[in-house]
Amino acid sequence: MRLPPPEGDSLTAEQQAYRDAVTEGRKGMFDDIWRRGPFGVWQHAPEFGQAALPVGTATRTASISAQVREIGILVAGVHHQARFEFAAHRRIGLAAGLTEDEIEAIRVGGDPGFDGENEMALRVARSMMDTSRIPDDLYAAAEATFGRRGLVELVSTVGYYCMVSLTLNAFEVPLAEGMEDPFPDA
Repeated sequence: MRLPPPEGDSLTAEQQAYRDAVTEGRKGMFDDIWRRGPFGVWQHAPEFGQAALPVGTATRTASISAQVREIGILVAGVHHQARFEFAAHRRIGLAAGLTEDEIEAIRVGGDPGFDGENEMALRVARSMMDTSRIPDDLYAAAEATFGRRGLVELVSTVGYYCMVSLTLNAFEVPLAEGMEDPFPDA
């Protein structure tokens, strides 16, 4: 890790407030969640971390289904080959009801065999990652599937996790103990 989180007495009041907000908002994930993923990095610029927290919360409380959300997140993780991101959301995706085979198909760019909302989420997220756009025909189908609000939520979720992925990659945030490297050749 290029930038470990600040420790002990070196924390400023702003860093401590951010760390407390991370810990409070993510109980049950890891005892030291403030040290993991992008959270440890963002402690070095706590105003950015504080600004990101409500967006992360919005992704978890959006009206789109947990499976749709996780498909978008996993596609962003694959695109950026963000090891921690993908490994963490593999677990969350499984808890949301995605199968190992579906997640593996997303990881390798294959066809998970989705239909309905899940298939549409995969198409939208891959289009955004491949071209940074959604073509008109796909946009119309996605809006019909998710409604305007749901489509904004999906696009915003993918965008947020692109920022998370880039943060993880730039600072070479390592996998947590027990996480399997999804991109060992990257």
